[in-house]
Amino acid sequence: MSRSLRRGSIAALAAFAIASLSSCAAGNQPDTLQIQPDSASATLGTNVRLNNIVVVTGPDTSGDTTGPANVTVNVSNTGTDPVELQSITVGSGATATFADAAGAPLTSIVVPAGGAVLLGGDGNPSAKLASVGVTVGGMVPTTFAFKDGQKVAVQAGVSPDRGIYKGFGPTASPVAVPSKGATPSAPATGATGAATPSAGTTPTAPVAGTPTAGATPSGTATPSAATH
Repeated sequence: MSRSLRRGSIAALAAFAIASLSSCAAGNQPDTLQIQPDSASATLGTNVRLNNIVVVTGPDTSGDTTGPANVTVNVSNTGTDPVELQSITVGSGATATFADAAGAPLTSIVVPAGGAVLLGGDGNPSAKLASVGVTVGGMVPTTFAFKDGQKVAVQAGVSPDRGIYKGFGPTASPVAVPSKGATPSAPATGATGAATPSAGTTPTAPVAGTPTAGATPSGTATPSAATH
């Protein structure tokens, strides 16, 4: 082997070794490399397929976290009969609750024959977890149970509500704000607790000893006119 070929082989081996060491130093967790885990998929029989199964946590989560999350999945049905998804269980037993696009509760998700349903995202039904322990960037066991008794279990990826999963994560519950209305005022009271008369009404006290107009005071003789 010529000297130039030997130098080329040594350089290639060195580059391969450096790349391998760099990847080991970065760790094997997807969040360490700032990439999304591969989304899981599964099939049920010959007609039902579950694609892009991801558990989406809050936008500021990282590493090991416990809190609310949503499950996003696209369920397609190529059969001639509808299928009914009855439950989704994540981790050690966290069960999702279903709601339609408007937020009304649902007992199950019906996938029509020849159709598909996407869970998660604006304008779609949702599967919400009140609280679940997961590792962002890792995987978590997730089980889908259907009305006919069939189940499928997968390792779903875990992603924060960022990037391509922006808008798929949990949202904060709205806080009720009192409506703006007139504030009722208590009736004003005087020093003794009696009600204060309405404005514009001035009580008139009688004046002692003042004769009524046109009346002659009693006890006083009225002088008669002199007659000549």
